[in-house]
Amino acid sequence: MRNTGRLAASTVAAGLVAGLIVAAGPATAAAASSGAQAAGATSTTPAGVRAPFAELADETTGADLWSRSSVSEHPMGSITKVMTAYVVIAAGDLNRVITVPSGIVAYDDKYDASTAGLVPGERYTTLQLLYAMMLPSGCDAAYTLAAAYGPGLTAFIAKMNTTAHKLGLAKTRFSDFSGLPDPGEYSTYSTAHDLIALGRAAMRNKTLAAIVATREYKVSGSGAHRAHTWANLDPLLGKVPGVIGIKTGYTSAAGQCLLFEAKRGSITLIGVVLDSSGVNSPTIAAAAADATAMLNWGFSR
Repeated sequence: MRNTGRLAASTVAAGLVAGLIVAAGPATAAAASSGAQAAGATSTTPAGVRAPFAELADETTGADLWSRSSVSEHPMGSITKVMTAYVVIAAGDLNRVITVPSGIVAYDDKYDASTAGLVPGERYTTLQLLYAMMLPSGCDAAYTLAAAYGPGLTAFIAKMNTTAHKLGLAKTRFSDFSGLPDPGEYSTYSTAHDLIALGRAAMRNKTLAAIVATREYKVSGSGAHRAHTWANLDPLLGKVPGVIGIKTGYTSAAGQCLLFEAKRGSITLIGVVLDSSGVNSPTIAAAAADATAMLNWGFSR
């Protein structure tokens, strides 16, 4: 899966988007200007959004402000990890110490997956592993958490699907805890509308909201594990006013995906774009441009 390419490339993604907001095409820099907001106030749709599946909603009420094919099923890559985090946090005991299993190596290698750099045999708390999973999109951390909290991978995936049912996500199915194409490219999928509902539930958990709002998380080295600095891959965080999370996603079938939430003044909006692989920007910058245009339009209304 690669959210941007063996997510050691997280710094590349951050650099791409840092330039995006200040010096990109009309869907970004122009949309960020007050002139674009004024224009958006008279427009019934956000301009320049390329994602074929998208939705922007009022976070408080869940009301759909604008959407495109939002009930069509599509894979969502690592946005899947929002559900993984939600299930783990609901189980509790975030100070639990977990040993990284040997299975992460074959799992990550099979899919050339994004990792947090964990090594089998190392020991981390659940909370540390949640940061490792959500910030650099570590599939090794997702595997470790799923194995511990299932217990076992199959049992954990069953918990994800049970939770999806309880949340009313009628068109969502999980076959993997990271969003990787296991067993197939389309075996884990959702809709923009369902992901809005998942995002709203997730962001109302204070622990999860705090994790995804963190731009960088450091773990000191110890006898249990090596030191790490995990940077958040969210291309909007710290770049677009009011953004407070939540998760990127990518596979070849999903395209560039982004679930995002922002608060400006008394208004909070939540949105998602799936498959924002624009012709000229087939990177996370494409999803960031779509999300920025949607937020600027939504807050200008």
